[in-house]
Amino acid sequence: MAKKSTQVQSIGQAFRVVPGEFDVAKIDPGGSPVGPRTKTAAAADMAEVGEQLDALQEALYAEGSGGGRRRVLLVLQGLDTSGKGGTIRHVAGLVNPQGLHIASFKKPTPAELKHDFLWRIRKQVPPPGRIGVFDRSHYEDVLVARVDQLVPAAEWRKRYELINEFEAELAEAGVTVVKCFLHISPERQRERLIARLEDPAKRWKYNPGDITVRAKFSRYLLAYQDALTRCSTPAGPWFAIPSDRKWYRNWAVARILLETLREVAPVHPEPSYDPLVELARLRDADPLR
Repeated sequence: MAKKSTQVQSIGQAFRVVPGEFDVAKIDPGGSPVGPRTKTAAAADMAEVGEQLDALQEALYAEGSGGGRRRVLLVLQGLDTSGKGGTIRHVAGLVNPQGLHIASFKKPTPAELKHDFLWRIRKQVPPPGRIGVFDRSHYEDVLVARVDQLVPAAEWRKRYELINEFEAELAEAGVTVVKCFLHISPERQRERLIARLEDPAKRWKYNPGDITVRAKFSRYLLAYQDALTRCSTPAGPWFAIPSDRKWYRNWAVARILLETLREVAPVHPEPSYDPLVELARLRDADPLR
């Protein structure tokens, strides 16, 4: 990750995973390499970000309705309590839900296991004009499959290239893929798990298996190191987001999504009719005149 600097050309540049340079062990989950230093400042900036995101998403939706094929896919990955759901609420929640396509990937069902690992993912690719959000994704099959030894090592290693090919196909089909790894510390994870147990309103989020997974924290970080390094490509860049502070995590992902939509630069389609003619017809047919 880039050091604090006024030379950063974009927010995304500060968090982008660059193969050959990325080292997850050197990322401070509580850091803030760019942007606001306080929750108040982040909230003020988020208000502006929300207005811009909303306008760009409306243009993207209109473009899709007019026959355009472009869409955006935001992939969220992270260890338990890293805030995938919270990010969806606070970032995707800034735009019109009508223009969203949200998919959450849990443990594969028996029916899904009868197909290749990308089968269920392909079914959830957002349609044209939408912003898709994946809560977990195809990366589970090089993370969980590796750590829990669900398939032979040769199998999950082969999947890196299959994922890169899949994301390149998405790009060819008009899908702009942006992937965010929500990185938290084991200390903050512990705090959040305790909070879930102590608050009756949050206990539904807790699973006794979370403790078993937590014991594999370091192994998962190694798996993320390889997955992010091997699969951060022009067609599917990875961004490593410090996520110990929820407000900073939300701000960073929102800013990266905004930059992505600005690059897509969606446009409203030209109408198939003459607006001036239709205005005249409306006035002539107005029963209130």
